[in-house]
Amino acid sequence: MKSRQVTIVEVDAEQGQRLDNFLLARLKGLPRSRIYRMVRRGEVRVNGSRVRVGYRVQRGDQVRIPPYRQDAGREATAGHASRGAYEELLSTAVYHDDELIVLDKPSGMAVHGGSGVSFGVVETLRRFDPATPYELVHRIDRDTSGCLAVAKSRRALLAMHAEFRRGNVKKRYDLVVAGCWPSGLHTVDEPLERYVLASGERRVRVSRAGEPARTDFAVVEAQGNSTWLAAYPRTGRTHQIRVHAASSGHPILGDDKYAHGEAQAYSRLMLHASELTLTVRDKPMRFAAPLPEAFEALRKRGSPP
Repeated sequence: MKSRQVTIVEVDAEQGQRLDNFLLARLKGLPRSRIYRMVRRGEVRVNGSRVRVGYRVQRGDQVRIPPYRQDAGREATAGHASRGAYEELLSTAVYHDDELIVLDKPSGMAVHGGSGVSFGVVETLRRFDPATPYELVHRIDRDTSGCLAVAKSRRALLAMHAEFRRGNVKKRYDLVVAGCWPSGLHTVDEPLERYVLASGERRVRVSRAGEPARTDFAVVEAQGNSTWLAAYPRTGRTHQIRVHAASSGHPILGDDKYAHGEAQAYSRLMLHASELTLTVRDKPMRFAAPLPEAFEALRKRGSPP
């Protein structure tokens, strides 16, 4: 999906709708984070002026929509797997042998199909390398970037799953949260429960009825109105780090599910799977995915835009 020219749309029946929702309805397939970035940079304008994503459009408003293009990662999730997405995935590999590939998965690409997504990482790999029986060793969220291990044989998959069951797999995530993280908060040990909104969207919340979940946190650097953290999940629940951070009063920047206001409007989810340690051929190995440029850019600014 792409547009090669500026489009002007006049608001009619959508009067009173938030600008971000107005744009999401027209730019189907573009992630919310991309739309927020377009608005923040002034690429989207209303009646020739810059506005915030929370602006409520009025009948007669002239909304400027700039040229846009989906990236290769989103192409793969929009209903087909492209050769470009496949080649991009291979180029991100931080480790590759005849039994395992560890990718630095880009933010915005699902790891597998489902929930309206036809193709993710594993389907893309299988399509363009059908002779290899790719299987996900574990999962990370679509909008989380970083280390993702994919087995290339059934034997390798079973061996790595056994390592997970024994508790021998270690993970480190880097994240940036809103506000000043309390210096004494090192562990969040709260059960998590999955539930479904009236819209059908799946979410997770802290609940006594949930499954045990524990995340250890360490402050890496205070950054004005935000804090850079390292997170070490001791369990592997859906959205665990995101919900534990948000339930502590400090949601991850760019989290369109669990953050609100300015924290939600950041350009991407500031969560990156930076390190993964697991056993390969009876030898513990540590894999690392370099931090995305967004982290360094935020460090230089000292606070979220």
